[in-house]
Amino acid sequence: MTREIARYALTLVEAAEALDEGDMTAGELADAQLARVVATDAAVEAWTACDPQYVRGEALRCDGIRGRAALRGIGIGVKDIIDTVDLPTTMGSPIYDGYRPGHDAPCIARLKAHGGFVFGKTVTTPFAFLDPGKTRNPWDPGRTPGGSSSGSAAAVAVGHVAGAIGTQNNGSVIRPAAFCGVVGYKPTLHAIPYAGAHPFSETFDTVGTFTRTVEDAARLAGVLADAGLVSGTITPRAGRPRLAYLGDFPWTVLDCDADAVVESAVTTLRAHADVVAIDIPPAWRGANTLHRTIMLFEAARNLRELQGRERHRLPPLLNGALDEGRNVTQAAYDDARSAREEAIAFFTQWVAGFDAILAPSALGPAPWGLGSTGDPACCTLWSLLGFPALNLPVGHFGGLPMGLQLAAPQGRDDSLLSVAAWCEARLPFRGLV
Repeated sequence: MTREIARYALTLVEAAEALDEGDMTAGELADAQLARVVATDAAVEAWTACDPQYVRGEALRCDGIRGRAALRGIGIGVKDIIDTVDLPTTMGSPIYDGYRPGHDAPCIARLKAHGGFVFGKTVTTPFAFLDPGKTRNPWDPGRTPGGSSSGSAAAVAVGHVAGAIGTQNNGSVIRPAAFCGVVGYKPTLHAIPYAGAHPFSETFDTVGTFTRTVEDAARLAGVLADAGLVSGTITPRAGRPRLAYLGDFPWTVLDCDADAVVESAVTTLRAHADVVAIDIPPAWRGANTLHRTIMLFEAARNLRELQGRERHRLPPLLNGALDEGRNVTQAAYDDARSAREEAIAFFTQWVAGFDAILAPSALGPAPWGLGSTGDPACCTLWSLLGFPALNLPVGHFGGLPMGLQLAAPQGRDDSLLSVAAWCEARLPFRGLV
C-alpha cells in the first residue's frame, strides 16, 4: 500500500494499518508529512506552530511503543485554542503570544493515550470567531478556507496530516470542511470534552474532527469522545436508509448555481435510498435568532474581562459581537434558552423516522477573498440543537469542493457515521489537493 501511494496521502486508517503491519515507521510517515508541509505550506499557511524536530522526536517515541493502539504513531493537527503542554496555545491572537498551558486538554491526553501525538498547532481565527486568520484555501489561495478551524481543515486537505481537531459553536467545523473538501465531523454536544479549550459559548462549544474519510472520522472521534458515545468503527448498513432532505434554510439564501452540485448528489442517493423532502415548519423559521442570542450573551460574559483589558487588540468583528452580546438582557437569554429546549424536543421528534437529515453544508463554494470566513448559516440549526453533523465532500463547482451535510438527533452518532459512510460509498470525491 505505501509503495503505491505517497505516504502523506494515506488516510488515517490506512496509515494506522501500515504502521501496525510494519510497512512503515512513524518516523517515515512524519518525514513524508513534514516534506509535504515544506512543499506546500507557504501557499496555505495552515500552522501557527509546527516544529520538525519536535515532530520527529514524537514519531521516534511512538516507534518505541509496543503493541497496537488506535492512533499509534500518527500525528494530529490541533486547533490553536486547545491546550497543549508541549506547544504554545495562542488563541489566534497576539495577546497570547508564547502562552504555554500547564496541562494538556483532556482530548489531547486521550489522543496521546491512544498512541497519537500533536503534530502541531493549526491556525484559528482570533478566539474562534469570524475575523479571518492567515490561512488560505488549498484549492485556491485567493479564497477563504472557512473558519474558525481554518488551519485544521486546510492541513488535512493538503496532506500535511491525516487528521486534525477543531471546534464549533456555529459553523466552525462543517463550513471549513466544506470549503476545503474534507470530512468534518461535529459530534453530539459534549461527546468530546471541551475542557482545556478556550470557551466562547458553553451552550454550543463542541470539539470536532477533520479527516479525509468517514471511517477516519469515526476512528479519531472514537478516541477523543467519552466512553460509549462514538464507537470508533463503522457498522455497515443493511438495507435502504430513509433520509430527509432539507434543501435550504429560511434565514439565508443559497447560491442556486452551485447548489446544483448538492442536488445532484441527493438525486444519486435517491436511486439507493428513500429520500423525503422536508421544510422547516413556520414556527421555527427564526430558530437562528435563538442561537445568536444565546451565543453572544455567553461570549460577552466569558470574554468580558478580556475585552475590558484588551479591547484595542481584539479584532473588529469580535469586538462588535461582544458589544452586541452585552446588550442582550438576562430575560432575553433565559427565554432563548427555554425556547432552545423546546426546539430540541420538537426537532428530535420531527426527524425521528429518518436515519439522517441531508442539507447543504454551506451557501456555496468558498467565496472569493480573504476578508471573510464565509457564512455559517447552513450549520446554525444543528449547532443550536446540539445534533451531530458531518460534512461529506460530494463534488466540485468551478473547481472548488462542495459538501453535503448530514445530521441526526443527539446521541445517534454511530448511526450518523454509518449513514455517512454509506453515502460516501455512492458519492466518490476527488480529494487531497
